[in-house]
Amino acid sequence: MKEDTFNMTVRKFLKKVGVTSQREIEKHVDEAIRSGKLKGNESLDARVTLEVGELGLKEMIEGSIELE
Repeated sequence: MKEDTFNMTVRKFLKKVGVTSQREIEKHVDEAIRSGKLKGNESLDARVTLEVGELGLKEMIEGSIELE
């Protein structure tokens, strides 16, 4: 295994996950506020599942997103 290649591709993958996740969360929060589903002062429970099939890895990551 080439440690540098491994580290670089893991970081690239995590950056893609982070950017895509933030964009989708922001889009859906904006839509929910516009439609009246959210007021804009809520705390939202969030959960992400990380899976790497070849490794048998399945990890749940949970947290909250504060709107105010």
